[in-house]
Amino acid sequence: MDELKRSIVSRLVCRFRSRAVVELENLALRHQLHVLRRQRPGRLRLFAIDRLLWVLLYRLWPRCLEVMVLVKPATVIQWHRQGFRLFWHWRSRSGRPSVEREIRDLIRQMSSANPLWGAPRIHGELLKLGIEVSQATVAKYMVRRRGVPSSTWRSFLRNHAQGIAAIDMFVVASASFRLLYVMIILAHDRRTIMRTAVTEHPTAAWLSRQVTEAFPWDTAPCYLLRDRDTSYGSYFCNRVEAMGITEVVTAPRSPWQNAYVERAIGSIRRECLDHILIFNERHLRRVLHSYVDYYQRTRTHLSLDKDCPDPRPIQPRGVGRAVALPQVGALHHRYERLAA
Repeated sequence: MDELKRSIVSRLVCRFRSRAVVELENLALRHQLHVLRRQRPGRLRLFAIDRLLWVLLYRLWPRCLEVMVLVKPATVIQWHRQGFRLFWHWRSRSGRPSVEREIRDLIRQMSSANPLWGAPRIHGELLKLGIEVSQATVAKYMVRRRGVPSSTWRSFLRNHAQGIAAIDMFVVASASFRLLYVMIILAHDRRTIMRTAVTEHPTAAWLSRQVTEAFPWDTAPCYLLRDRDTSYGSYFCNRVEAMGITEVVTAPRSPWQNAYVERAIGSIRRECLDHILIFNERHLRRVLHSYVDYYQRTRTHLSLDKDCPDPRPIQPRGVGRAVALPQVGALHHRYERLAA
């Protein structure tokens, strides 16, 4: 009796299994016919739904490769492996919480601004800001660099600006059509005008004396940037060398190589001399003295974060009302708050 039951069950299982196999085989063949009917003359074109269907058929019935005509069996197996990789890639990404965009941008900003910092240093700064991320996450979003990390040119020049000064001359025409030569010495550190002088006949001895008076022996800069004017003779070069200053001479006809002092000369012309008629040498000295005082103590500079070469304190709004104090013959004004 038991053997009869087993035989009946095995026949039913075989019947249903054979019927499922036939239906899967018909599905594979019908789908291939459908693909052929929708094709135009030329290369065979398959869509993502076609690949997905054949991958599912392969999962349910591996022998479906025997009835595949349009593609090779190895192609279907390759599609199945690609789907496997994509599935687990999606699962691995969905398992870990994503890092906020603001934090990612901050990590990249720290990495770019501090090329000598590694992941531990940036991770420590983030912890001080109350941002809880792992060190591996910091290393993932850091800026990738090739070679040994180096500071930027901006940082390099800023670190060496304290030991650099520049000297240059420009010409001012007086009311009597006489040419007056103005010498200006500028310190790169705070864009401070160290000295201005006026003469009708610039000589090497006169220029060397101006450098000596601008920089006492214990405050001389390491480098002095100048152009190739013939007024800087051997006397000037010997005096500068005796002070322990190294001369850096710009290329011919290259004023952009001495850009800071050229910018200061341009400011003097645009903001002062272009609006005043100079009578004589004495008048020019007085005008320059007035403008240099305004330049040092009042005029804000973009390169100094909107501050002056001589730092200017911020006055709170509660101190009093703002009043205007004329400077440079009322060409410019200084605004101060006075208590009522």
